[in-house]
Amino acid sequence: MQPMTASPCITTQRIDETRDFYTNCLGAAVVFDCGWYISLEFEGGQSLQFMEPQAGQALCSPAGLTYNFRVGDVDADYAEITASGVEPSAAIEDHPWGDRGFAIQDPNGIALYIYSDREPAPEFKSFFKV
Repeated sequence: MQPMTASPCITTQRIDETRDFYTNCLGAAVVFDCGWYISLEFEGGQSLQFMEPQAGQALCSPAGLTYNFRVGDVDADYAEITASGVEPSAAIEDHPWGDRGFAIQDPNGIALYIYSDREPAPEFKSFFKV
């Protein structure tokens, strides 16, 4: 198999709230919206999809699910996101494994970890395989 893209699709009853959160707070563009299914795309082509359950389909239980978003300037994104009224669930800080990041939650309870790469501490350098 050689996928050209891979993106999650979360079943939720919160389509409108989800669309507003990702577009207004995170700058995603709506590229498809039929009311019960939305496809959101970020600059660079990354996408997420959300849909209302169809024909007995179960709601997603996002407990424990985290999307990681690597960005160019985490401090600028932190300032912009918190200025929009979103409260971080984890404060912005440097981590010894090689990033600086913070976390927020979307309307579905999905954790969003937003980070920029940093030089890892010596004890973590051996874990990088590239």
